Formats: sequence, C-alpha cells, structure tokens
Amino acid sequence: MNNEKQSIHEFDLSIIYDFFSNTKRQGPGSPEETLKALSFIDGLTQNSKIADIGCGTGGQTMVLGRNTSCEIIGVDSWPGFINQFNLDARANNLQDSVKGIVGDMENLPFQEGEFDLIWSEGAIYNIGFERGLKEWRKYLKQGGYIAVTENTWFSEDRPAEIQEFWQNTYPLIDTIPNKVAQMHKAGFLPVATYILPETIWTDYYFWQAPRLETFLKKHSGNKTAEEFVTLQRYEAELYYKYKAYYGYMFYIGKKM
Repeated sequence: MNNEKQSIHEFDLSIIYDFFSNTKRQGPGSPEETLKALSFIDGLTQNSKIADIGCGTGGQTMVLGRNTSCEIIGVDSWPGFINQFNLDARANNLQDSVKGIVGDMENLPFQEGEFDLIWSEGAIYNIGFERGLKEWRKYLKQGGYIAVTENTWFSEDRPAEIQEFWQNTYPLIDTIPNKVAQMHKAGFLPVATYILPETIWTDYYFWQAPRLETFLKKHSGNKTAEEFVTLQRYEAELYYKYKAYYGYMFYIGKKM
C-alpha cells in the first residue's frame, strides 16, 4: 500500500479511537483559540443552549463550559470518547450543565431551533463543511451562531506533493474565499474568519510523537497500526514542509 496516498478514513476506526483515547483533543486546537472564537459570540445567557458536534473527549467543550453559563450537549459517535467526556465534566464540576451523548452528526437527535450556538472544532470535515453548515442550520434559533474549524488552502497554487495528499485525505479542502462563500450560501452571515496559529499544529504533532512510539509497541506486528503511524508521521512531515500553503481556519457565522 502506498502510504503517501492513504487516507486516515481507510483505517479501522478502532485503531483511530484507540490512539486518541484518553487525550484532551483529537485534532489541532487550544483553549486559547476556543476562547478567542467564543469572544465573537454575542447574547449567550444561562438560558442559552450549545451543541458541540464531533466533540471527541471534550477538551474544547470543557472550555466552553467553564466560560459560559449555558447548557451544553456534546455529541460524538464513539462511546469511549463520550465516557471520558462525562468523566471530565464531573471532574470540572460541570456535570449539571455539560453532558456528552453518543450520536451521529449525519442524524442528530435534536429539535429544529433548539440551539443558540453550534460548535465544532476539527470535526465538520467528517460530514463536509458545506453539507454540515446546511444540515445543522435548522437546529439553530434565528440569529444563532455556528463556529467551526476547517482545514483550508491559503493559496490558489500549491506544490504537487501537498496538493495530492490533501486532495486524497480531504477532497473538500478549499480556499478561504470559497469557504466563506459556502457559509453565506448555506444561510449564514460570516461574522469572523481567521487563521489559527501554527502552534496549534506544532503542539499537536509534538505530543503525538512519543505516543506514536508507544502505540507501535502496543500493537507490535499489527500492519494496520503500523500504516496508521506511518501516515501520522508523514502528515506531520508535510505540515512542517508546506505550512505556508494550508492550515486551520475558524469560521464563525450567524444564522440569517
């Protein structure tokens, strides 16, 4: 198998979930960036309700919980992540306001107009940016907000190696103007669009490095685990080589 052309989505999900279990975040991000994005959201009160879709173990959700008085529901498809999510909510004394549930972002168990804010860091790519915006919009009240991070091209022209990698890994990756246009077309007024700092990536790959070594030892002889580790290392290598061409953006919009 050509690891340079393999996508993380081709792996057995149990391998991915095993690697990311007991981690605070399952993708690039930081509490500081969560708080920065939250600062663009107006009108939240103790009666407001937030959904964090694709919440993982809830690192960013706990930041939202500690810095708002809202009711927050985190949704993820992996029960192990949700178990850790709810344990962390109790550890942060947030169990009365923050709850994780197992669910599918393609078939959410919510009512139309239920939420004041929909949050999704590093997860909307699972359904696709444009599709996620369109399908999740109905769960927001009029004037409600959506805040998501999305891998984005910074340039129209890219070296072939990084173009091929991300085209295979996430074919819906696009440029900033096109992503903003998609948000507007989906029925949102773009409120804030900004690049997240390189440190969210470098920190992400830094903590991964020793964990990948431990993971290989744990799954010694498992070809799938070995290929997964190879892909993660290749992704990190590409970032350091081509970070001028892509990165995470925060896109924040208000339901029109």
